[in-house]
Order: sequence, then C-alpha cells, then structure tokens
Amino acid sequence: MDTSAFLIAGLIVALFAVFTVVRAVRIVPQARARNVERLGRYHRTLNPGLSLVIPYIDRVHPVIDLREQVVSFKPQPVITEDNLVVEIDTVLYFQVTDPRAAFYEIANFLQAVEQLTVTTLRNVVGSMDLEKTLTSRDTINSQLRGVLDEATGKWGLRVNRVEIKAIDPPQSIKDAMQKQMRAERDKRAAILGAEGQRQSQILTAEGDKQAAVLRAEGNRTAAILQAEGQSRAIDEVFQAVHRNDPDPKLLAWQYLQTLPQLAQGAGSTFWMIPSEVTSALQGVSRAFSEVLPPSPATREKPTDDMAAQAADDTAQAAQAAAAALADAAEVDRTAAESLQSQPPR
Repeated sequence: MDTSAFLIAGLIVALFAVFTVVRAVRIVPQARARNVERLGRYHRTLNPGLSLVIPYIDRVHPVIDLREQVVSFKPQPVITEDNLVVEIDTVLYFQVTDPRAAFYEIANFLQAVEQLTVTTLRNVVGSMDLEKTLTSRDTINSQLRGVLDEATGKWGLRVNRVEIKAIDPPQSIKDAMQKQMRAERDKRAAILGAEGQRQSQILTAEGDKQAAVLRAEGNRTAAILQAEGQSRAIDEVFQAVHRNDPDPKLLAWQYLQTLPQLAQGAGSTFWMIPSEVTSALQGVSRAFSEVLPPSPATREKPTDDMAAQAADDTAQAAQAAAAALADAAEVDRTAAESLQSQPPR
C-alpha cells in the first residue's frame, strides 16, 4: 500500500516535472514574435528560435505575425462633394514593426486600422466631386497612406500601401455615364465622318481643279495650234496668190462662187446684192467670150479634138455667165420692188 502510494506520487512528480520543462521551452517561428509577461508585467519579446521561460511565473502571449499583411475591407458608403453616395472598396498593406506596441498600445489593431481607413477615406473623398473621385485614385491613395502611417506609428504598425479596389457610383449615375460615353462615341464618329467627307470633297475639288486646268491648257494648246495652222494656211494662200499674180477675172469668178453660199443660210430670207456683182458678171462673161491664148500644153500638142473640147467649154462658160448675169439682174429688180412696196416707217 505504501509502495503503491509512493509510485503514484513519483509518477505525479515526474509528470509535473515534464510538464514544467515543456512549459519552460518556447519555439518561435521565423518572422513571428511573442510577448512575455512576468508576474503580470511586460518582461520581454521572444524572437524567432528556441527560448526558455520560467513556468508559472512568465506568461507567453499568442504569436504576432511580423510579415506584411493584406486586409481587404468591405465596401463603405462615402458621400462626395456633389452629394452622391458611392461605395468604395479599399485594400490595406501593413506590417507590424513593434510587437510590444501592437499588443499593448491598441486592443485590436486590425479593427482600429479598418475604422481609421473608413473615416480618413470619407474625409478625403468628401472634398471631391464624383468625376474627380473617379479620376484621382493615386491622389486618394497617397493621402490615405500618409494619414494612416502617421496615426498607426504609435501602434507599432507601418502602412506600406493603400489601394482603392473599386468605386461604385449609384445605378442612376452609371446609366447617365453610359449615356454620356455613348454620346461621346457618337460625337467622335460624327466628327470623323464629317472630316472624311470634308477631305473627300477637298480631294474631289482639287481633282476637278486639276482637270479644269488640264482641259484649259489643252484647249489653249489646241487653239494655238489651230491659229498657227490657219496662219500658215493664210500665209500659203497669200504667197500662192502673190506668186501666181491673179487677174481681176479670177477674182470675179471666185466672187460668183461665193454668192450661192450666202443664200444658203436659214435666216437669209432677204439679202442685198452689191452693185459690183453686175460688173463682175460682165467681166466674167467677157472673159469667157474672148478667145483665150493657148496654153503651153495646147501649143505643144495641137489637135482637133482638143480644140473642139476647148470651144465647147468656152461656150458653156459663156452661157453660165449670161445666166448668172440674168439671175443677178432679176434679183436686183425683185429687191428694188420689195423696197418700194414697203411702207415708210
């Protein structure tokens, strides 16, 4: 009986000793820290590795993570300067630099950081309108980081970055923004269409201008060439006339050939014949009535057939001249009667 009690007592002492040793040894992982209180007072901070404490006297608190932490807060309603309520979702990057301050200076540093972020965000965004809020994320992030880093320094925290993950305006504002963007796109499309049409009209006008210039140059060149051709023709005719030295009889004959062309016009219902026509016809008649001197070809080869043919041609020419003289006289007489029959004005 005494032996059993002794064994039980020894076993209890052994278990107590093992438990005491276990409680005296503390292993802290890398990038972690633990605060130690001795008799209810802060004693020291356990660094990563193996550490020994006094059991039942030293109290070791839970592990504090020293790595950079990322906390995403729920969307918070924020009122802008133009009285619009927007939902802003933020992400905070912070790190514990002083485990003692993080444990003893604030009861719950995560909740404290969240509330401080919300209040600071409302102060910053409350001084901006919606459009500036949507386009000034970098400014908001820098202001939030400055305020949070200054406020959390005494808590043993360092705020590395503050990012705005989303800004959600009301649905009515979203619809208005979509309409505005659609109107802007339509405006840009209309401007591009107008610029394209303008450019097309400019190119068309330049093409017409160049075509008109080319046509004008072609017409000018054609007119110059035509004038040069007429000038050469007139010069050739003039040289030929002076070179051949025509007599008045030839000129009278040409004049008679021109008279029918004067009467062929559509408006030539009444035309005057100059007085020189009669004298010209008489000259032509005398020219064909006279015996022309034989040509060199005739003098070289006189034959009876050629003489007869020449006589016939002379007779026909004389008859034609007499008929033309009679027609001219008739025209003069008709014209004179028409003038006499008209009433005076």
